[in-house]
Amino acid sequence: MQAAPSLAPLVLVLATAIAVAPPAQALEQIKLKLPLVDTSFTIRLAELSDPRALLSGDSDLAELDQATRGAIGRRLVELFNTPLPLQALDVARKVVPSPLAQQALLLLSSLGGVDGLPADVSSDTVLQVLDRASGRGALTMLGVLQAVPGNTASVDVGKGMFLLQRMNGQLRSATRLLEGQTPATVDPALAGPGPLTVRRDTLNLPVAYRPLPLEVVVIRPSQQASGRLVAISHGLWDGPESFEGWGRHLASHGYTVLLPRHPGSDRTQQQAMLSGKVPPPGAAELRLRPLDISALIDAAAAGKLGLPPGVDTRSVVVLGQSWGATTALQLAGARPRSQLLQKRCNDLQDPQRNLSWVLQCSFLGATDQAALADPRVKAVVAVSPPMALLFDADAAPVFQGRVLLISGSRDWVVPPGPEAIAPMARIARQGEVGHRLVLVGGGDHFNLGSTYDQGGGPLRGLLLGWVNGAFAAGAGVAPGAGAPDLLPPSGWGDGALSLSDVSGRLPSWNP
Repeated sequence: MQAAPSLAPLVLVLATAIAVAPPAQALEQIKLKLPLVDTSFTIRLAELSDPRALLSGDSDLAELDQATRGAIGRRLVELFNTPLPLQALDVARKVVPSPLAQQALLLLSSLGGVDGLPADVSSDTVLQVLDRASGRGALTMLGVLQAVPGNTASVDVGKGMFLLQRMNGQLRSATRLLEGQTPATVDPALAGPGPLTVRRDTLNLPVAYRPLPLEVVVIRPSQQASGRLVAISHGLWDGPESFEGWGRHLASHGYTVLLPRHPGSDRTQQQAMLSGKVPPPGAAELRLRPLDISALIDAAAAGKLGLPPGVDTRSVVVLGQSWGATTALQLAGARPRSQLLQKRCNDLQDPQRNLSWVLQCSFLGATDQAALADPRVKAVVAVSPPMALLFDADAAPVFQGRVLLISGSRDWVVPPGPEAIAPMARIARQGEVGHRLVLVGGGDHFNLGSTYDQGGGPLRGLLLGWVNGAFAAGAGVAPGAGAPDLLPPSGWGDGALSLSDVSGRLPSWNP
């Protein structure tokens, strides 16, 4: 018997139990509404303060705990009394009012509410709840729940099941496309390290549009560099370190690789946010991140990065993961637009709604200044990019540079159905040719990168094959009729995860 199904609704109550009226009394119990049957599952908050209270209680959860001789109770009591990962209440004051947090609250508020109180999502009342909870000492899950106004909080399990089914459906189209596909083989010439010795350096580059210098990791051959330049953009709350393995693999084959640390949305920014020092990443970062990459290319062209002579900055390939992949697509010519954001961000029933919409909808208000194509970026690799709302896939041409889009079949954060398969299918129907979509069987949002010591990870052969093809194509690298294939027929696969080019199987229907 498992207690896990009861945990998610309890967490969701934090977002659903929001009201504009002052509390008459503190929340005492949680009631789960079960679909199809006229019954409910109740939990008394007082029973979660101590395992002995739960064993002697009379709620449904207490009876379940007694049946398991306290096994469930001990875990739940520990969970609800562990301090939340907030180092200061100031964190909530910065996070809760943000557009990103509001989108998450909007989604969660559809699952239930507090009996007798309105279900309006209000950042002010969320902060009021946290203020009351902080008066009890360290912020814990139990303390926050006890500070919620009302008597009983209810959660609609049927709606929760709907959301889960929708998330499963967003992965299903990738599974269908992979059925019957023969994964790419592994060619040691692509998957193996190159013959060149590699060096890694870190430098700081002053830029006019940021208050502090831009930190840049430079990975390049110690000798015999090809003069060809590649840049890598990291994702939200990440950093170059998660993709230095990509850079090392490419550098061992002759490429000079630049990895900027985007200061407004990197791992350091996340730590500062959690300590209450700064707000969440702002919408302005949608514009600043592409500027970071273009600034690196400018600096390399001006000889400011200490690179050996002969680096060609007129033709560059950009790789990116998650938000970094969105950045790469912007540099390749994709124009952020506000129409879909305005139309769809508040529709909780949209069948393509997914977790990445929280980030995409937070960009509303900055899209008109974020069309920052760089003509020097001739080709890109976009791994798991949030893109469906941000870019209009029906406004051809979408890209001026060649695009390889990679999506994992198990990516719950940026699911392949709505964020990769559907937009790439629409782009193909518009007649824009030359782009590729590769699905990674077993790939998720976090297992496709590579640290410096990991040798490039599962995508190393694919990345090298595409980069090789982009530079070898010369002027023919641009998308269009007759453009040469940039990927070799095979050899760019991986021994652990299956990689399949599904570009020729994109559906005419909307996944």
